[in-house]
Amino acid sequence: QVQLVESGGGLVQPGGSLTLSCAASGSFFSIYGMGWYRQAIGKDRSLVAAISDGSGTNYADSVKGRFTISRGNAKNTVHLQMNSLKPEDTAVYYCRGHIYRDSRDVVGSDYWGKGTPVTVSS
Repeated sequence: QVQLVESGGGLVQPGGSLTLSCAASGSFFSIYGMGWYRQAIGKDRSLVAAISDGSGTNYADSVKGRFTISRGNAKNTVHLQMNSLKPEDTAVYYCRGHIYRDSRDVVGSDYWGKGTPVTVSS
């Protein structure tokens, strides 16, 4: 059973920083892309940042220059460094991974974590 588990959320003041981490565990062959999404109350879930297996990155316009996504050395972890946080960054942050279960799996599947809440407030 593949699982993605997020950590690092919490309460932070405007202008502050947080680092989110996500680790994939269980039995799988490889992970291609990983990413962070967020969902604020009353809004749809949307992409925050994504990173491919080759370290190519993609960011939502609203976080460019403030957030940085990175993969761990073991490639089964992904981190999101969030700086200059704003109240509008308040949301539940979800980790996603496109995972191949074994060497015969040529399509892969998206797996999601359960989310970690981030609240930016004074």
